[in-house]
Amino acid sequence: MMPGPGRQMETVRTGSHECAVDDPAAGMAATIQNSLKVALRKRIKDALKSIDPEAIARQSQAVTAKVLQSEIFRHAQRVSIYLSTTSELDTTALLSEMFRLEKMVFVPTYEGSRMKMVRLRGMDEYESLPLTKWNIKQPDFKEAREDAMTNGHGIDLFIVPGVAFTRCGARMGHGMGYYDKFLKQHAEKYPHKKISLMALSLNEQIVNNEELPMESHDVRLHSVITEH
Repeated sequence: MMPGPGRQMETVRTGSHECAVDDPAAGMAATIQNSLKVALRKRIKDALKSIDPEAIARQSQAVTAKVLQSEIFRHAQRVSIYLSTTSELDTTALLSEMFRLEKMVFVPTYEGSRMKMVRLRGMDEYESLPLTKWNIKQPDFKEAREDAMTNGHGIDLFIVPGVAFTRCGARMGHGMGYYDKFLKQHAEKYPHKKISLMALSLNEQIVNNEELPMESHDVRLHSVITEH
């Protein structure tokens, strides 16, 4: 959205894309109406259901290679990554590489409205995780594990899930607000820690900036990785 009278714009770079964004001090960003957000979320989810598994596998392989070569990933020691579903870009190969590279890996576990990031220590442990009713592998919320919010170190890089993304770093989640709340809590717990936010996106999840404008409370992703 173009700035109104008296509003300033600044330019940021997300990946290789140069993006104009509102200066936070100059006023609130545009908001997207809930009905439009719901419609966009449904449209993308419907599109994802029809993607050929071979296309997901091809894109997943390409994106994984790009992540492994990225400076953000190489410099991060403590990495949060989501465990993918069949309609998302597959994170399994990346997870395996993270263990090979001796990264400290944290994955989400949910109970009701709460989410924790807990330590996962290897692929054997990953393979043994129970499945949720949504058929997603997930550590037991009550199981004793190293917790990123209480270990005194937090997370260096968050690889976040989502339904839709823009090339300029906007993200639409699944509507529960788990990551928005967790990132706020993480910032409060570790106020001096510099973190990076990365999304792994199928081509079909990329939308234009007008379809998904950023709101005043949104956090911009530092990198959105796609096949192309």
